[in-house]
Amino acid sequence: MSHSDALWYTAPGRVERRTVELPAAGDVTLEALYSGISRGTETLVLHGRVPPSEHLRMRCPLQEGDFPFPVKYGYALVGRIVEGPAELKGETAFVLHPHQRTARVPLSFVRPLPKGLPPKRACLAANMETALNITWDAQLTPGQKVLIVGGGVLGLLTAAVAALVPDTKVTVVDVLATRADVAQKMGAGFSLPATAPTNQDVVIHTSATEDGLLRALECAAFEAKIVEASWYGARKVTLPLGAAFHAQRLQIVSSQVGSVAPSHRGSVSHAERMARALDLLRDEKYDTLITGEIPFDDAPKRLPAVLSGDSSDLMTVLRY
Repeated sequence: MSHSDALWYTAPGRVERRTVELPAAGDVTLEALYSGISRGTETLVLHGRVPPSEHLRMRCPLQEGDFPFPVKYGYALVGRIVEGPAELKGETAFVLHPHQRTARVPLSFVRPLPKGLPPKRACLAANMETALNITWDAQLTPGQKVLIVGGGVLGLLTAAVAALVPDTKVTVVDVLATRADVAQKMGAGFSLPATAPTNQDVVIHTSATEDGLLRALECAAFEAKIVEASWYGARKVTLPLGAAFHAQRLQIVSSQVGSVAPSHRGSVSHAERMARALDLLRDEKYDTLITGEIPFDDAPKRLPAVLSGDSSDLMTVLRY
């Protein structure tokens, strides 16, 4: 097998399926079962909003093409190993790879799924890895009040990880009241923005909106930490830092998954962080976060609507 079908973002709002050549070198070949759509990042890619300064840093593993277009993008593929080491053949694995029917990759990219983790749920692995890193950047301690502003996939996964810290009270804030039941399944409370609890020890922002970040500042306690986990692409954000920001002695820290959080960098590798993420996903409650499924062949037609910003779905997966 030397060729495969892959999805490409080719112009603002346009997705195409193209035939690509598989690399001649590669230790493992996988036949895709599912791949997850990263709504926030891939919306920016679809609309050409990756700023020029980030074109190199934003490249995903095994990406083809260059920003803004055309580009083959994606990083949450789950497939069955059909070629490779004898002990791995037939196994199901996660790989950081764009949306593609067949992938040939180095062995170091392959993460076999732990027992009890179904392939579809494993599409959440990249998001769960990010959620882990966010909580490490937040340096949560037992007994804190933690507010998650933004109840999308990343916010809800972060809430679930934060809720594992003993005696921690976690609340998710979102504009969609329908997220309340999902937040509860993640072990968190829920609030609409207008009634969000204040005096929070740690506030984690994942909504990628200016209003959300403003609400995060308003809900923070004295000397609280605000962890900014959103990525805005080329958009600019305005904040009222002349209000109570300095008197409250607030901290704003960034969190980004490309580097392991400083608190764990000396003891946890990227591979070990991903292994922890996959292990956490064995809990069937995370099935709640996958709310849409598109056949791969229909993706060019249907994916732009999923990434329009008007959808209330959580994660949408492509089915191969």
